[in-house]
Amino acid sequence: MPVVENPIIKADYPDPDVIRVGDTYYMVSTTMYFMPGCVILKSYDLANWEIVSYVYETLECNDRHNLVGEKNIYGSGMWAATLRYHNEKFYICFIANDTGKTYLFTSQTTEGPWVRSEIEGCYHDCSLLFDDDDRVYIIYGNTTIFITELKSDLTGPKLDGLHRVLLQDEKGVPLGLEGAHIYKIREKYYIFCIHAPEKGKFMRTEACFVSDSLMDEFVGCDVVNDDMGFFGNGVAQGGIVDTPDGDWYMILFQDTGAVGRIPILMEMHWEKDFPIVGINGKIPKKLSVKSTRPDYQYTPLQESDDFLYEADQNGKVQLKKCWQWNHNPHNSLWSVTDKRGVLRIQTDKLSKNPCQARNTLTQRTTYPNCEAIVTVDGTDLKDGDYAGIATLQSNYAMIAITKNDGNYELVMMGKKKPSAEKAHMYYAAKREDEEAAVEYERIPMDGPKATIKVSCDFENLKDEAELFVLEAGEWKKIGETHKLYFGLDHFTGCRFALCTYSTKEIGGIAEFSEFIYKSSNES
Repeated sequence: MPVVENPIIKADYPDPDVIRVGDTYYMVSTTMYFMPGCVILKSYDLANWEIVSYVYETLECNDRHNLVGEKNIYGSGMWAATLRYHNEKFYICFIANDTGKTYLFTSQTTEGPWVRSEIEGCYHDCSLLFDDDDRVYIIYGNTTIFITELKSDLTGPKLDGLHRVLLQDEKGVPLGLEGAHIYKIREKYYIFCIHAPEKGKFMRTEACFVSDSLMDEFVGCDVVNDDMGFFGNGVAQGGIVDTPDGDWYMILFQDTGAVGRIPILMEMHWEKDFPIVGINGKIPKKLSVKSTRPDYQYTPLQESDDFLYEADQNGKVQLKKCWQWNHNPHNSLWSVTDKRGVLRIQTDKLSKNPCQARNTLTQRTTYPNCEAIVTVDGTDLKDGDYAGIATLQSNYAMIAITKNDGNYELVMMGKKKPSAEKAHMYYAAKREDEEAAVEYERIPMDGPKATIKVSCDFENLKDEAELFVLEAGEWKKIGETHKLYFGLDHFTGCRFALCTYSTKEIGGIAEFSEFIYKSSNES
C-alpha cells in the first residue's frame, strides 16, 4: 500500500468529521465567516482530498454577515459540523455562535442541493446519532457533555425523550471535554472528545468513552496524547471511519500557528472493544493507505486562476472551488465576465482596513511555505482607495496600489504590532478591526498597474509574511517582514486575500488578473 506523510492536508481544515459511503470518504470542516460555507471534501484513500461542494452560498443576510460598516462575524459563524449518512440521505448539523441557532442541512448527494432547516435549541459542537427503531439523538456541550433525543423530523427535542448528562470533565482544567463525536459500533456506543486535562498546561488530547447503552455510564481514557514534536500543540478533535476492507482510521487536527489547524491521519484498531490509536497513543509521521480508486486524479485544494470564466444559462458564474469570499459577497459589485481574464471589484462602503473590505476573495495558505502573485490595475480607483493582496487574519498585512491626489503609489501596511506577550497563538485579541491599517512603506508608481507578491513562511511557527513588487523583472521587497499569528479574534488560519477598499469616496474599481499560487508542497 502507498505510504503517506502527516499532515495529510497542510492547510486550515479544522474540526474534521469524516464518513464513508461505498468507496468514497467525505469530510466536513469549519469555515466560519467565509462564503460559500461548510466545505465538503472527498477522498478515495483518506490522504488525498479535493473539494466537492459547499453546503450553502450564504448562511444569513444581516449587517454582520454582510460586513455593513464595522460589523462582522470574525471569530464566529459556523463551526464543528457533524456529517452523517442515514437512509440514503446526507445530514450536516452545526451551530453558528453569532446567531445562537442550530442549522440542519440535508441532501441526497454531497453536491446538493441542500435543504436547510433548524433544530430548536443551541447545541455546542454537536454530533448526530441515528440509532435503532428510527430514534435520533444529538450530543453536545463543553466540559459537560449532554445527550438529547430529537423528534423524528429533527425539528427539536422529543417530548419525554431521553435527555441526560453523559460525561463530566474535571473543574479547572484548561479545556473541558468538547468536540464530541458519537458512534454505535458492534452494539456499543463510543464518544470521542477533545480536552486539555492537565492543569496549568494547554496540551490537547483526544479521549474516548464507551458504554453498552445510552443509559449506562460511559468510561474511558485518552487515546491520543501527542504533539508530534510540534511545540506542545496536541493533536485532537475529529472523527473515525472504516475502510471497505474493515480497517479503521482517525482524522484529527493540530494547531500549526498562523497557517491554521491542519488534519492529521492515523491508523486505529480495536482491542477488547476499545480503540487503540497510532503506536502507544503516539502518531507515526508516515503510514500506509489503500485507495479505492488508485488512478483517480484529484483537483488541487489551492489553485492559480486566470479568471477566464463564462456565465451559465442563468447568468451565474461558478468560481473555482478553492475560492471563498470573506463574509457575504455583494454580487452586483464583482465580476469575472465584464472583462475577460479579469476579476473586477467595486467598492460600496468606506473602510479603515482590509478586514472591513467587502467582496474580498480568499484562498487558504499552506504549510510550510507558499506565495501568491497577482497583477493589479488601479486605473479606476478613486482617491483614498487601496487595491492589492493581503494576508487575511488577526495580524494582517497588505501590499496595495493607492491613489493620492491623482497620483498612484504602492503601500505596504498592516495591523499595528501587538506586544510581544500577545503575539502568540490563541491570544484572545481585542477586536481591533475598526482601527485603520498602519503604513510601513509607501513608494511612488509610474502608472496604475503593478504585479505584486505575498510570500509566507510558516515553518516551525516562524509565521512571517514578506511583500514584494515586480520591477524590471526583479522582486523588490516593500515594507517590513510582518509577523502573523493565530488569534481568537478571527479564529481562522491565514488566507491570501484579493481586496479593495475606499477611505474617502465609494465607487472605485480594482482589476485583478493572472493570479498565481505557489506552494513548497508542489512536486
